[in-house]
Amino acid sequence: MSALQKINTRNIILALVIIAAAGVRLLTLKYPVLSNFTPVGAIAIFGGVYFQEKWKAYLTVLLTFVVSDVIINHAYTSHWSLWSSDTFWNCVCFSITVFVGSLIKKLNLVNGIVVLLAPVTIHWLIMDLPWINGAASLYPYSPLGYWEALVAAIPFEKNMFLGDVVFGIILFGGFELAKSKFTILRANQKLAL
Repeated sequence: MSALQKINTRNIILALVIIAAAGVRLLTLKYPVLSNFTPVGAIAIFGGVYFQEKWKAYLTVLLTFVVSDVIINHAYTSHWSLWSSDTFWNCVCFSITVFVGSLIKKLNLVNGIVVLLAPVTIHWLIMDLPWINGAASLYPYSPLGYWEALVAAIPFEKNMFLGDVVFGIILFGGFELAKSKFTILRANQKLAL
């Protein structure tokens, strides 16, 4: 098998894993208690770590997020909309998370902690700015208002963190196990610098 076929097969498998994981987001429609307990942060950092051509990580992660968001928003509103009020900022959060993932050279304890904490931390610090996501009516545009928004978001971010932990273990552990069994999934080089 040529190196090109190996890379294409690996990329297809990575994309399918990301799409399948994003499908879990749809469970929140039936089970609202799972709100924010989703794989989106784990997906973003997973894509950043494993895609060798980083543009593919950004494209796959962001496209998967936007498409699943469109489906979820339609389920709640019965209207098709390609862009919701927070789509842009979520894409910023997930792009930064993909970038952080792309910096991981190898998986070890320290990098594992980064994998688990980076997505929720990035999301929390950006999405709870008072002028984003409609929070301006709840919190003043001040450091104190930002702090109040951060504190109020802790229960939601806790669910995101737990989702990142569970789905991060499944995604990273599953892919590492698959790589050990199927040589076609191994990269030609080490993880990205």
